[in-house]
Amino acid sequence: MASLGFNLGFTFSNAQIQQHRKVSGGGRARVISCNSSSSSSSQASSPQGISAVTPLEIELEFFGPKPGSDGSYPVDKAKAVSGDKLLRSIMQDNKIELYAAYGKVMNCGGGGSCGTCIVEILDGRDLLNERTDTENRYLKKKPESWRLACQTIVGNKENSGKVVVQRIPQWKK
Repeated sequence: MASLGFNLGFTFSNAQIQQHRKVSGGGRARVISCNSSSSSSSQASSPQGISAVTPLEIELEFFGPKPGSDGSYPVDKAKAVSGDKLLRSIMQDNKIELYAAYGKVMNCGGGGSCGTCIVEILDGRDLLNERTDTENRYLKKKPESWRLACQTIVGNKENSGKVVVQRIPQWKK
């Protein structure tokens, strides 16, 4: 099993606190050790004395439901802060089509009560939350790779990577 180590540093006044984290396997992080020192930091600090930490990002690729005349699927790309938004919101913010004809008219607005925002995760499922009870109810006879965009949180604030999504997968079957 591969593992990755990294440090998150925060500076408060003259004290610096380092959190050492180790990520392994499914991308879950655990605190290995914490220490503090009174040395000054060379990191850029905000006026309040707190270091700026860049949030982790998830790259997303969205494949269209039907191939074009050349046989290739159209691809849309987006980026999102890890653990910050639902897949449905990311798609709407980037004007990426989510619904088939029926879903455009009859969707529930992201409440998880209609099942019209189905997508298939082709790659990067480990960067998403587990299926919710609502998804299990609507998708119980569907492949594990199928998700409801309104129930799928992209990332968890401690991981980054790439997620590949097939829009409206029911058109493939």
